[in-house]
Amino acid sequence: MPKILVVDDELDVREFSRSFFKKRGIEVLTAADGSEALDLIAQGVPDLVLLDVRMDGMSGVDVLRELRRRDIRVKVVMVSGTEDDEIIRESASLGSLGFIHKPLVLEELQRVVFSHITP
Repeated sequence: MPKILVVDDELDVREFSRSFFKKRGIEVLTAADGSEALDLIAQGVPDLVLLDVRMDGMSGVDVLRELRRRDIRVKVVMVSGTEDDEIIRESASLGSLGFIHKPLVLEELQRVVFSHITP
């Protein structure tokens, strides 16, 4: 069973994503912040990480930077409510596979996730 990690400081986004993907046969782990995400990834690398850009403390870009510093090669798609070109460029340079924009659109969310977790 594929496994994804949803990292978002908004509880409703985490719970919605968990329910949405569980119904589609995907195991979903959730983290409320960057530190929790790094701990979960250290325990076992998921097939894909959906990583919110703006979170208190450690931003999504900070988490991605730390993953790369640790040489953890996990697939990451950034999630953001803003279109900041600098963040998009930096995320891409760190190996992000792209962006999903908030508010989340179910069809886009499903398409992006399935395109990265299926062989």
